[in-house]
Amino acid sequence: MLENVKIVLVNTSDCRNIGSAARAMKTMGLTNLVLVDPIEMPNGQAQALAAGATDVLANATVVSTLEEAISDCGLVVGTSARSRTLPWPMLEPRNCGAKMVEEGKQYPVALVFGRESSGLTNDELQLCHFHVAIPANPEYSSLNLAMAVQTLSYEVRMNYLDDVQQSRIQDVAEKTSDVSDDADNDAQYPLVQETERFYQHFEKALEGTGFIVPKHPGLIMTKVRRLFNRARPDGKELKMLRGILASIDKTVANANKD
Repeated sequence: MLENVKIVLVNTSDCRNIGSAARAMKTMGLTNLVLVDPIEMPNGQAQALAAGATDVLANATVVSTLEEAISDCGLVVGTSARSRTLPWPMLEPRNCGAKMVEEGKQYPVALVFGRESSGLTNDELQLCHFHVAIPANPEYSSLNLAMAVQTLSYEVRMNYLDDVQQSRIQDVAEKTSDVSDDADNDAQYPLVQETERFYQHFEKALEGTGFIVPKHPGLIMTKVRRLFNRARPDGKELKMLRGILASIDKTVANANKD
């Protein structure tokens, strides 16, 4: 399951921080590192700080955009240390670790870390289902990148170990009872690429009805994203919503013919 947890570093400026982050990951059993448009690629300095985690560096995936890094993920959590103009659904680090473990059994999940100096942009944070902030000392809340990676990776590992223990207990219980799991009861959340197609369809439908003016879209789609990220529709619900949008598209097209 831990292989499904991606640590995504966006636009990292100092490769030594990448090496330290790789070491922090490996101590917690995480190995899936994704680098988004790093300013400085890992070199000998990064390898030195990675210590025994040079394999994590060597196997890191490098992509150009955050969208590429998370397109196959069903859950994306962005780290944010500052308040935003538009509040987003928040997780505590412990709850974040629990969600990573729970949903990481079904599909890839991602923890996204921003630039050392400025973090993630608002646009990047809007690609995330949730935000997480480490409740550091408000009088001195400065965490470097590797510290943040270490802290949240630790929460993932602790929840993973708890889950393994609970699974063992459940396996023993099931062997002595007739209780069986019903897989159909599990909510299957859509991957990011499916959700992004939904948002594109939603925006097109609103433009068709005249609710959104393409030249002056305002913050409507940002608020729509916040609404649906808070609601977290599963795969079946998303298909239903796409069907509703298709019905709207058809009605608008027929009205324009008339």
